[in-house]
Amino acid sequence: MTETKTAERAQPEAITAVPVRHPGRWVAIVILAIVAAMFVHMLLTNDAFQWRFMIDNMFRPPVIEGVRTTLIVTVLSMIIGVALGIVIAMMRLSPNPILSGAAWLYTWFFRAVPRIVLLILFGNLGILYGSYGFGLPFDRQLGDLVGIDLNARLFSLDARTILTGFMAGLLGLALSEAAYMAEIVRAGMKAVDPGQQEAAHALGMGRGATLRRIVLPQAMRVIVPPTGNETIAMLKDTALVAFVPVTNELFFQLQAIGTRTFQVFPMLVAACLWYLALTSVLMVGQFYVERYFSKGFGTKQAKARATAENVGYGH
Repeated sequence: MTETKTAERAQPEAITAVPVRHPGRWVAIVILAIVAAMFVHMLLTNDAFQWRFMIDNMFRPPVIEGVRTTLIVTVLSMIIGVALGIVIAMMRLSPNPILSGAAWLYTWFFRAVPRIVLLILFGNLGILYGSYGFGLPFDRQLGDLVGIDLNARLFSLDARTILTGFMAGLLGLALSEAAYMAEIVRAGMKAVDPGQQEAAHALGMGRGATLRRIVLPQAMRVIVPPTGNETIAMLKDTALVAFVPVTNELFFQLQAIGTRTFQVFPMLVAACLWYLALTSVLMVGQFYVERYFSKGFGTKQAKARATAENVGYGH
């Protein structure tokens, strides 16, 4: 009886947990709620937004055509930029100093010059390159010698006709994007353990097969997130082609409506809404692409490893 009472007395009393109070959180919530209410009140009561006028004009056929042009420029610029960026990244990693130096010079130039300057420069390349013909060389000199007008040109090219505003904007954005994608791809490839490449070479795999089957699949986990961010940034940078100019672009069309109707501010808000909607769709796609390429990595992998270690210790 005495031992039982002693054991009962030795048991510790139950601890009463007192929740920690966070008054700062409630103050922050109240402040955010007040700011949000003020912002919503401004949206609903300020006549400068002209919501009815905005909705009536932001879905007109020229604006929809501008959305289509924006998406086409974004997709083509990213395809060219990614493909060229992979080539430049491989050149940067090449042991050949000439290839590595040329790739470094390319990335240095196109990362240093602002895109708006590049687009305006590409839009005026017709000044540098005029009309070129292909045919018999020295046809004018030969004609002067024989006394006849000898025109032996098969065909001629006009740089201003070929390098349209759309092509100039596309090339400017794509070449600039290639410089950034080259650094992203290079960082992703360097993140792969070099020992895996050495093992692949030891098994007889060539450089191309090793890159395609070993390096790039693992590097995609590092490459995809910044590539998604670059795609979103490219979608927004397509507004810069209005300076080339490309007249059937989204921002140009919305700005033209605002200038023509003297309602500039509502059309600027409409441009913000359009870009918000388009980038939101890209963000959703980026989320699923990142989740696909991150399979086998991250928290789930760490949990599985910890579980395996615990099971091993149990044995």
